[in-house]
Amino acid sequence: MKKLLLTAATFLQLSLVSISEAAQMQNVTFESNNQTLAGNLYLPDNYQQGTKLPGVIVTGAWTTVKEQMPATYAEEMADRGYAVLTFDFRNWGKSEGNERQLENPTNKTEDIIAAANYLTTLPEVDASRIAGLGICASAGYMVDAAVQSDDIQAIALVAPWLHNQEIVNQVYGGEESVQKLIETSRQAEAKYETTGKLSLIPAASTTDENALMYQAPYYTEENRGMIPEYVNEFNLASWEGWLTYDAIANADNLTKPVLIIHSEAAAIPQGAKEFYHRLSGEKNQLWLENTTQFDFYDSPEVVTTASDAVAKYFEQTLSTINN
Repeated sequence: MKKLLLTAATFLQLSLVSISEAAQMQNVTFESNNQTLAGNLYLPDNYQQGTKLPGVIVTGAWTTVKEQMPATYAEEMADRGYAVLTFDFRNWGKSEGNERQLENPTNKTEDIIAAANYLTTLPEVDASRIAGLGICASAGYMVDAAVQSDDIQAIALVAPWLHNQEIVNQVYGGEESVQKLIETSRQAEAKYETTGKLSLIPAASTTDENALMYQAPYYTEENRGMIPEYVNEFNLASWEGWLTYDAIANADNLTKPVLIIHSEAAAIPQGAKEFYHRLSGEKNQLWLENTTQFDFYDSPEVVTTASDAVAKYFEQTLSTINN
């Protein structure tokens, strides 16, 4: 496959289709591991019934629901000519699951695979042209799903949080601190298994230092991520699965086209660089200047630039794959 040269200027000059005023959206449901997941399907505003579009699954950062940054990117991708599916992972949002607010990489990967399979059944979607767009924490899950699923043909990772054990220790205060969090996780899981009670803390707060994300923007701002659909809680049983998950190692098994969009000013850029270096298949990257992690979630200029890049990359790679 030929190398694709991608630059910010190129993306500003190219567009997949004329941008519509707004995408149209409908509520959908599908099954994953015998549980019902709630999703939203976005189509271009000018969609004509009977047309089969390339499909995209959009997933967001940890603790989030489909109405946050996934919806932001879904609308953008639909405006660029794609049929786009967002959904709440099991135990999150409007989807089923009793162990609420659990950040579980295995579960979330399985849910993405189920979402891709669901897209293949829709009359609006060309089943041979399905891609995945993973934002922040779900980037690793999207990679894992692409490795396992024949339905996903290409992926893009926006502001990807990709860590291994070394980076985990750097971010979470060292090996001893990490082990304490893992023990906390095991205690929370044991409590749930014996009593059915969850161990929850605030996911984000400007005042509570015990929150998962203390004084974090976006999640604590009403005009951004602090929306009614967002349950501001984090299940402490999540820690072990999250801290022992090696998202970078997935690069060794991924041969499908990958686009990474990141910034040195965003979260753990070293993880994205190591991941990119280990990829053996078609790959490309776009690095933006002075762009924070939260800018990637909803800054209009950043979202537009990233969405242009992703749309063009999928247009080129999915066409190449199927020709």
